[in-house]
Amino acid sequence: MEHTPTIRSKIETELKQRGYTFSSFSKISGINRGTFSAMLNSNPPKPISVRQMDLITKALRYPEDWLYESYIDECFYEGKGHWKRIKPFLLRCVELERKDCIQKVLLRLTEDLFYVSTIFELAEELFKGGKEKESVPFYECVIENEKYRHSERLAISQYKRFKAFTMSDLEKSLELVLEFIPYRNLLPEHYQLEAIHKITNIYFYLHKWDEVENYGHELKELAYVIYTNQQIRKEKRKATTWLHAERNLVFYYGYGFLSVSTALQKKGYIKEARAELEGYADLSWFKGLDSEGEADVEQFRVWAKANSYTLDLLLGKKDILPAYITFLENHPEEISSGLVTILETANRYDFDVDSIIDKYSEQIKRLQESDDVKQLTYYYSYMYQLAIYHYRRGRIIEGQKDTLNYLSLSEQRNWFKPPVAIELFKIICNKTRPILRDWSFC
Repeated sequence: MEHTPTIRSKIETELKQRGYTFSSFSKISGINRGTFSAMLNSNPPKPISVRQMDLITKALRYPEDWLYESYIDECFYEGKGHWKRIKPFLLRCVELERKDCIQKVLLRLTEDLFYVSTIFELAEELFKGGKEKESVPFYECVIENEKYRHSERLAISQYKRFKAFTMSDLEKSLELVLEFIPYRNLLPEHYQLEAIHKITNIYFYLHKWDEVENYGHELKELAYVIYTNQQIRKEKRKATTWLHAERNLVFYYGYGFLSVSTALQKKGYIKEARAELEGYADLSWFKGLDSEGEADVEQFRVWAKANSYTLDLLLGKKDILPAYITFLENHPEEISSGLVTILETANRYDFDVDSIIDKYSEQIKRLQESDDVKQLTYYYSYMYQLAIYHYRRGRIIEGQKDTLNYLSLSEQRNWFKPPVAIELFKIICNKTRPILRDWSFC
């Protein structure tokens, strides 16, 4: 069996090879001579702290993590975990991205499930400190080892892992959503609101409109129950603990209506969509609004106006198009979604919007470079509608180019491709086969 050098044997070998004494090495490392001697010669030896390990490594001019593999045993001296050494070591491993060492330490720690709560506390510390992605291995450790399957700690760990995951890979995000959803009602209310909001968004980006509708209803109902309870307690002059969610309560309430209305619109229920739109068009009745809440109310008013134009266009009211363009010019943040609506309407009712496409073509092209999932969603939807638009107007080659561009960018971004996009590609290929007979992928 091959002998694995210990942290002390590695240090002693280096000192001997370089001709250092305890006294001379103490001067270059900044570690007291007596302390250094006690680390190597005492019986039992004095434990080495993470700071001391780093000072030794720096003095010997090795990479910062040179001794990290060996230090794991120092964390479990005599087979027992020593949190005063483990925590600083894990934090340094996070800084140096030594995920392998983190996993080895966590594996040994969870041989005793007593440490699950301690690992959770460290995950929370990292998350609150802005290290959301770095906290994920610790939350996953809690998820794997929490023995109470209905615990709030487990639900929070599921939520924080889901929340921390990048939205650039929507297929992976969907996996996490499906795993997290059963735990959402175990969360504290301030987490529940943001959790349902994010679930709704994932399904929106994936064009799963039934789910968007369902979770939109859930979001607005939860927000209203919390709001009502707060007002009742306030009227009875009882102490009220105001919700400390990521956003104002009015935002979640309005967003629920917005989500349901959008889902109904996408499913073709225009009348029902307009009824839901009225639910968020004017939220000024909400009591206790601060400046942020008032800004949310105004934002929903703008969204309601934009979506009212959308619904009118989808009913074939072409005459409102000039007013809609003026609205978009005054609210440039709505241009991306507005152009998708205009193209969809043009395809449905067969009217010419070439001048609008030309006017905004460069602005739309810039969206494909965005890292914002929402803007990318609009870009993909726009390219899908644009391909149909070109095809219906007899511009076969342009339609196929748009579809190929859509699919190519989807692949590059590891984007979940809605089945309609693949079907569109097949339709165009079949229709253009006589023209493009040498294109083998058709």
